[in-house]
Amino acid sequence: MKGIRINLTGATRLNIILGDPIAQVKSPDSVTQAFTDRGHDGLLAPVQVGVEDLDAFFSVADRLKNLDGIIVTVPHKFACFLHCITASERADFLGAVNIMRRRPEGGWHGDMMDGLGFVGALRRQGYSPDGKRALLVGAGGAGSAIGLALIEAGVRELAIHDEDTKRRDDLTTRLNGLGRAKILSGSPNPSGFDLVAHATPAGMRPGDPLPIEVAKLALETFVGCVITGPTVSPLIAAARARGCPTSTGAEMSQALQSAMVDFLLHIAP
Repeated sequence: MKGIRINLTGATRLNIILGDPIAQVKSPDSVTQAFTDRGHDGLLAPVQVGVEDLDAFFSVADRLKNLDGIIVTVPHKFACFLHCITASERADFLGAVNIMRRRPEGGWHGDMMDGLGFVGALRRQGYSPDGKRALLVGAGGAGSAIGLALIEAGVRELAIHDEDTKRRDDLTTRLNGLGRAKILSGSPNPSGFDLVAHATPAGMRPGDPLPIEVAKLALETFVGCVITGPTVSPLIAAARARGCPTSTGAEMSQALQSAMVDFLLHIAP
């Protein structure tokens, strides 16, 4: 990245990326550059808001007339869905959003694109989920979206592991209702799986335990991760040390960025 070329004025349109923590995100620079490259006078800024302050934040955000869009990250994807007046079909199914834009008639319209980015990163690495057995670690906002996207991409079996067993079971039940793949409960043991999709914050902080039993990874198992900071998460580093093919959270974000910018600019996909 050569640096953002933008002339900030009072007419510049504001978009934010919302999370807690927020220092790990990489998208403000690249999304702002994408706006500039498309001739749009806009920027993306990071905003850190805790769970306890989210409602108060929206009481202000709803009134900011130059705030056009919100990219949503951990831990707000389910809660922000409740602040959307309308949402995409996949966001309605999952009850979560990772992006919101202001509607011309007022209020927010949301979508959930994490799954598109994750599968896009796999395909950019030359990997197809079609017909594969996949282990999904994490049934939160990102995990739910990735689970749905993997089913839509043709996995034949999806095992879901989450320490929150209710959340795991709820997602398993909803995805089973689609009738498109075998959905079951999983564990941290990746033995027998073609693909591991890691969708938890584990690895963002020094000392976090690895989310799976890496020593049981087969060398041909593809390992994908959602974490963007550090760029190479501990799981990805461990998988690469075993010789496994991988995709990173940064690669997922790159695969997703164009679609997100289109969404924020009200451009149909």
